[in-house]
Amino acid sequence: MAEIKLHILKPSVNNLTARIFVRAAGLDFEEVDVWGQTQSPEFLKANPARLTPMLEEEGLPRTTLWESCAIMQYLCNKHGLEQLYPSDPAQRAMVDSAMFYLIGTLYPLVARATYPVLHFPQYPGEVGWSEADEASKAEAQAAAEAALGHPLEVYREFFMDGKRFIGGEHPVIADIRLAATLEFLDAIDYALPDWAREYMAAMESELGDAYAEPAADVRGYIASVKTPA
Repeated sequence: MAEIKLHILKPSVNNLTARIFVRAAGLDFEEVDVWGQTQSPEFLKANPARLTPMLEEEGLPRTTLWESCAIMQYLCNKHGLEQLYPSDPAQRAMVDSAMFYLIGTLYPLVARATYPVLHFPQYPGEVGWSEADEASKAEAQAAAEAALGHPLEVYREFFMDGKRFIGGEHPVIADIRLAATLEFLDAIDYALPDWAREYMAAMESELGDAYAEPAADVRGYIASVKTPA
């Protein structure tokens, strides 16, 4: 039996992050696809937040852990994965900052721009979730898409600063989180800048099947929703 059990939803980039990570880290894991099961009593008992990816491991205080960045940080700390999550305080702070900036700033824009196309539910309080007319929802979606350029430029100018990856010559967990997120932008045919396309190609080349295999599930789902019925 694998030490790590990862409960996942294959079309999700949040799940894609953890799926790439466990493969790139060479960890012993088992994946459990919980599509259609996250509202079940069994799942809710283990995870009242109803979120995936969810790590299940006996060593955890409550046996389960969710949030892709927290999962990666925990497993790096446990297994001493220095290259993916450097222990030097200054280097680690930059990795954490890049991930938290994504979660707090970039990903909400990605979600507002892509979720309507992907048929994912949006968050309460947002225009896309409300009873607003379709024109208002389309305007909000377009505004989110237009705003993506600035945080993307922050990654190029600040976090990468001429380096191949956020981590320098090798990807770190912040790179995995960013590359997985950028996969979703294909849903809206977003014109990624050249540096971002080169970056994603470099990530896939560097990580090989650890990236390509789980990314194929997200890409397949995006292709399916973009294809007219």
